[in-house]
Amino acid sequence: MCGIVGYIGKKPAFPILLSGLKRLEYRGYDSFGFFVLNKNKPFLFKKVGKISEFEQNFPNPDGEIGIAHTRWGTTGKISEANAHPHYDCQQNIFLVHNGIIENYQEIKERLIKEGHKFLSETDTEVICHLIEKYFERNLEEAVRKALREVRGTYGIAVISKKDPQKIVVARLSSPIILGINKDEFLVASDPAAIITHTRQVINLDDNEIAVLKPDGFFILKEKPLETIEWKIEEAEKGGYPHFMLKEIIEEPEVIENAIRGRLIIEEGSVKLGGLDSVSAQLREMDKLVLVACGTAHYAAMVGEYMLEEYAGLPCEVDIASEFRYRKPVVDEKTAAIFVSQSGETADTLAALREMKKKGILTIGITNVVGSTQSRETDAGVYTRSGPEIAVASTKAFLGQLATLAMLTIYLGRQSEMSLVTGKRIIEELAKLQELAREVLKKAPEIEKLAKKYRNFKNFWFIGRKYNFPIALEGALKLKEISYLHAEGIAGGELKHGPLALIDENFPTIAICPSDSVYEKMISNIQEIKAREGPVIAIATQGNEEIKKIVDDVIYIPKTLEMLTPLLSIIPLHLFAYYMAVLLGNDVDKPRNLAKVITVE
Repeated sequence: MCGIVGYIGKKPAFPILLSGLKRLEYRGYDSFGFFVLNKNKPFLFKKVGKISEFEQNFPNPDGEIGIAHTRWGTTGKISEANAHPHYDCQQNIFLVHNGIIENYQEIKERLIKEGHKFLSETDTEVICHLIEKYFERNLEEAVRKALREVRGTYGIAVISKKDPQKIVVARLSSPIILGINKDEFLVASDPAAIITHTRQVINLDDNEIAVLKPDGFFILKEKPLETIEWKIEEAEKGGYPHFMLKEIIEEPEVIENAIRGRLIIEEGSVKLGGLDSVSAQLREMDKLVLVACGTAHYAAMVGEYMLEEYAGLPCEVDIASEFRYRKPVVDEKTAAIFVSQSGETADTLAALREMKKKGILTIGITNVVGSTQSRETDAGVYTRSGPEIAVASTKAFLGQLATLAMLTIYLGRQSEMSLVTGKRIIEELAKLQELAREVLKKAPEIEKLAKKYRNFKNFWFIGRKYNFPIALEGALKLKEISYLHAEGIAGGELKHGPLALIDENFPTIAICPSDSVYEKMISNIQEIKAREGPVIAIATQGNEEIKKIVDDVIYIPKTLEMLTPLLSIIPLHLFAYYMAVLLGNDVDKPRNLAKVITVE
């Protein structure tokens, strides 16, 4: 799985495919490949490594139709044979694929008995041979018949040398969009790959097949055109050394975009138009289930504290990959909220579909307009964070937190939240982007701290209440991009085991703003200092006393307790970034990771 690009039109295909793949590099990959079809000599090129390592030696093949792929391995080791595109025995069918074919082994064994020869270890190659089996000079018919036999997820683009003037595209639980222009058509797994050519797109739905030809296209059912809201400039570095740093610097702007036009200060309420259609149903709910993965899961945990304290609704937060293997106790008065940056996370979508089968009201919080999650939930709210290119999520997390804060006001004002409380939260929320900019000014201090602590190999991150999930997120970021061992824990859990690891070589980052659990956090810090553990504190501006008991302090401005996570996470994102840079790591594309997880 990873990135797909395809082109058919009147221009040379290869430069367009190459440009598209380079715009998908942020998703992470271990190998890549191209197939360009022309009348004289079809061109197939596959390599292990980064595009930049080979770009100077690329040929420039003729041909106005082609497909390309960046692979992040799931089945089979990293090798040229396992790189995409894959092809059949006759070298007629060429295919790129995102997703995973769960029953590939049984299909492969059957096809081998029928005489098919396999060259790779991948699950993808079985689709090529199935299409070959059913091919009778009509590619889309062969694709349709082949896909009836596979079980799993897929976004595919297919070309045939014997039915040459078309690209056949299909999807099931793996994102695929069509780019529509006057005299050319594109296919991609991500808008970033095609936005320089067109902003008019069609999102394929599950079980749909599209056929692109030089003079037009058709789909099994008619689809409306949509417009990509962001511009290509938003997906470029803009002078920053890394996308991740650019996206951290954009965090105040993300807060501003999330709340713009949604706060109604005089009413102590918010306007979330995406929830209008289910407003009456939400008023009847007496339980919320929040489901997400990774960083989004930590945002949901912060949301749990917000919603229970201020909206008065019992909440349960679940990791999506485990959720549908439980038997959650839900009924018609339960609403399920799904949080995902991409709206394409396979585990989250699987949990969403399980809840829909049970007739549960489903709400989505996502960043990507037209994503699968946004189309399959009953209602939802966009975070408006703009494109996030670095694999490790930063600014999208701030968008999720701001959106969950607004959802808390929205639901709270429907029940027990007073006008005064609503206005107070909204007024503080409106100030938050400026406070976030103040935190960013401390970047030079944080870089110095990274230099001071760069030689340590292990870190604790501790927090309590609203900032316990921030400890988890801070540790995750350090792990993801610096490859150092880091763990986030609730401060009160130190004495139940983790203290055994504390010594002078095991620093702790303690998130301790001046809030309702501040005194408890000070006790936890003293437990660490008594065992000679170094401590970096994230504290509220003006707290001079804390300097007496910790080694280093990063200050954040004062705000409401429920909103402190939107400020306390910023220094942790910067700390992880600077540590990774100092260690010489590929910050935007950390090893073994991908941006969008479309397999379970």
